[in-house]
Amino acid sequence: MGDMSGLLTGLETGVRQRIGAALFERVAGPDGMANRARIHQTPGPRWFSPQRPIRRVHADASMFVGGLRALLLQSLHPLAMAAVADHSGFRSDPWGRLQRTSTFLATTTFGTVHDAERAVAKVRGIHRRVKGVAPDGRAYHATDPELLAWVHIAEVDSFLTCHQRFGAEPLDAAGCDGYVADAAEIAVRLGVVDPPRTTAELARQLERYRPQLASTPESRAAARFLLFNPPLPLVARGPYAVLAATAVSTLPTWARWPLRLPRLPMAEATAVRLSGHALVRTIRWALPPPPTALEHAGPVPSPAER
Repeated sequence: MGDMSGLLTGLETGVRQRIGAALFERVAGPDGMANRARIHQTPGPRWFSPQRPIRRVHADASMFVGGLRALLLQSLHPLAMAAVADHSGFRSDPWGRLQRTSTFLATTTFGTVHDAERAVAKVRGIHRRVKGVAPDGRAYHATDPELLAWVHIAEVDSFLTCHQRFGAEPLDAAGCDGYVADAAEIAVRLGVVDPPRTTAELARQLERYRPQLASTPESRAAARFLLFNPPLPLVARGPYAVLAATAVSTLPTWARWPLRLPRLPMAEATAVRLSGHALVRTIRWALPPPPTALEHAGPVPSPAER
């Protein structure tokens, strides 16, 4: 009996490791494990101490749902969508874009000050080159503080919303405000002017952008691609469909109609919510835990404190 139990445990561990490795490589890239070790184990001060809410949110598997929700929400801004369509390669290389974004989030949240500042400088350099003309004739530039703020607000709202609904340890009210304040520190360094620092400010700023949002052929095409036609092997289509339905269920009603995404209250309150929780728990179970961090100093002052 003991031998059988050991065999089953070994099989479970093997399956878990294979699923986790494949999933981690998909979101972090072929160098993901090496980057992860460098991010967590390079000694030195960090922007955020281990107790900060941003670490809890960004380390949780609910980020998979939040990331997809953020992309859908961001696509509603015509200028932001034009910049993504023209410069990001989200169709030709969607996984590469995901891997670069996940590495940036991990570096700025968990990495040393030196690595985080290099990551921000790299993104700001990319933003200086991202400019053009949207289909409606308006010019856009990724350094525009209004566009930077929209991308930031959509991400923070999405990550926090999905963490509160599907995270292993949802935050209390003070923790939610703390998360928004933590994320603002990165936003300021990226060029966002006066980002929200509380959930109330986040809600107000999100509402302020609503008149600028619109249904466009580009946003609807992006939603169809992200939700129904992602470049995935057949075996991954089922879990991804659950992820997609879960992400859509967290969007506010006003964000769904422009993307032609239906609202199904009964199904979303039962089947979608239960399957979403099950998927996030499975992702959390499969992913390898991060290496032990080497933290030799506390967080550095924010730009406002310097």
